[in-house]
Amino acid sequence: MKVQNVTDVEKFFKVIDECKGTVELVSPEGDRINLKSKLAQYLSIASIFANGYIRELDLVAHEKEDIERLIKFMYQGE
Repeated sequence: MKVQNVTDVEKFFKVIDECKGTVELVSPEGDRINLKSKLAQYLSIASIFANGYIRELDLVAHEKEDIERLIKFMYQGE
């Protein structure tokens, strides 16, 4: 799933933390980084956060309810 134009990074990671299952960031090389890890979150912010927002992320969520939670965040900011 592509997530685009995240302007509230703190809220985005709060949504990730609320997910029940694993949520992974997929790098352009195909590597998967578990975003439920605080260390991974900090490293992700350092490498992808620019100009005050995140332009685009490729995520994999393993639980149906987590996918729905992320879609709701993308469209409603909640």
